[in-house]
Amino acid sequence: MASFVDFLKLDIRVGTIVSAKNFEKARKPAYQLEVDMGEELGIKRSSAQITDHYRPEELVGKQVLAVVNFPPRQIANFFSEILVLGTYSEGGVVLIRPDKPVKNGDKLG
Repeated sequence: MASFVDFLKLDIRVGTIVSAKNFEKARKPAYQLEVDMGEELGIKRSSAQITDHYRPEELVGKQVLAVVNFPPRQIANFFSEILVLGTYSEGGVVLIRPDKPVKNGDKLG
């Protein structure tokens, strides 16, 4: 079991997807995302296996939640800097998003 202290180690914030494109070199279908995480963190990159429910053009402008304090992970020729959060749902991953617009960089509380 994880403790509450373990949970507090995660830095989960809101960002807005500013670009999304097919990640051709990924082993599993994925997109390369650029996410505006606010003034403090700037633009971060993420590889996201969310192709079942989303097309790249409909992702731009969507706000998402992401873990921003994991070390970068290399996937093929791409460094994923944040982990965009979603649920493993029937038919594929569904993004976790705020239900109202909020400021980029806002922390999950």
